[in-house]
Amino acid sequence: MRAESVEHTRNRRASSDLISRSLTSFVSFSLIQLPLYMLPCFFPNSSLLTLLSLSAVAMLAVAAVGRCCKGLLRLRASAPAFVFLNIMFGWGVYIGVIRQVISPLMDFILNTEFVMLMVGLCSILSTDPGFVTTESSHLNKFVESPVSVYEAHSKELVPSTCDMPYELSAEETAIPFQRVRYCGHCKAYVKGFDHHCPAFGNCIGQKNHVLFIILLAGFVLTEASYVASSAQYTAKVKILDKTGKLASLSINLATSTMIFSLLQLLWQGVFLAWHIYCVCFNIRTDEWLPPSFVNLVFHDNSLPSRFNVNKLFLINWKRYPEFHLIVHPEPGQTPQTQSGSETRFTNPYNKGILSNVKEFLTAVE
Repeated sequence: MRAESVEHTRNRRASSDLISRSLTSFVSFSLIQLPLYMLPCFFPNSSLLTLLSLSAVAMLAVAAVGRCCKGLLRLRASAPAFVFLNIMFGWGVYIGVIRQVISPLMDFILNTEFVMLMVGLCSILSTDPGFVTTESSHLNKFVESPVSVYEAHSKELVPSTCDMPYELSAEETAIPFQRVRYCGHCKAYVKGFDHHCPAFGNCIGQKNHVLFIILLAGFVLTEASYVASSAQYTAKVKILDKTGKLASLSINLATSTMIFSLLQLLWQGVFLAWHIYCVCFNIRTDEWLPPSFVNLVFHDNSLPSRFNVNKLFLINWKRYPEFHLIVHPEPGQTPQTQSGSETRFTNPYNKGILSNVKEFLTAVE
């Protein structure tokens, strides 16, 4: 009875925390949408570029103030709830306002996209990304390393010269926990770990990486369709209403949601392109570092004269030994380090774009 009481108390606390975080997300959502709606009211004749700039500044200011307030009040928001509210709000504005001037084909496409977004969001919230369970016979060997299973085999995995191609032995490729990383948010090891996505409230790993890319592409397509539809609506309504007094609420709603979708589309399009790049070159987000860190990793003139784009976007190779390439100086040359060797980056997982994409699409189990 006592154990049941403790479990019941935990469930109540979890439910209360979920409600509190959802309410915080609703307040954050409202505070962001309100200034976006007010901007077309105060600047009715402004260009789209001006409204975009003002909206971006307003969103950043609201986000900064909201973060400070949440920190002071010790409140936490639910990012998936925030995403859900934005989808439902945009869908509601489309059905109640914009839909009346849209062709039946475009109406079917956009409604289908909204439905697929909701299905995809619910799916990725509950999908197992590839958590490593205690039932695995290799777990005891794996958990000895705080980062990955390769830590225990770092000596065998590091090539000794820059000309030697990276190869895995049969024993190493048989290890079922290759590329398993630890997620600090979920407090668990995830096979094929890419990153923990706050917006979707789940880790992105081997089992749901494809779903993540599809869902991200779905957001980009839906927002592009919404921007086109809302732009078509505002143009037609302004032509029909030459006095500028008809349906001002509807026009402002269509304009503000169009601007919000366009801002989302700009960064999500870049985000999607970057993830596609990572898939093509078989690099995980957790392993990647932006080019601005190049000077922090390499000394001056330490980059080879000929290197591919995969080496330009350096990854977090210092953390994962399988990315280490030990280069010994040739006889007569000045040693690069005190030990007489230099550590460079190599990507042992890169098997060519076609093979990488095929592996990405089929690596579910």
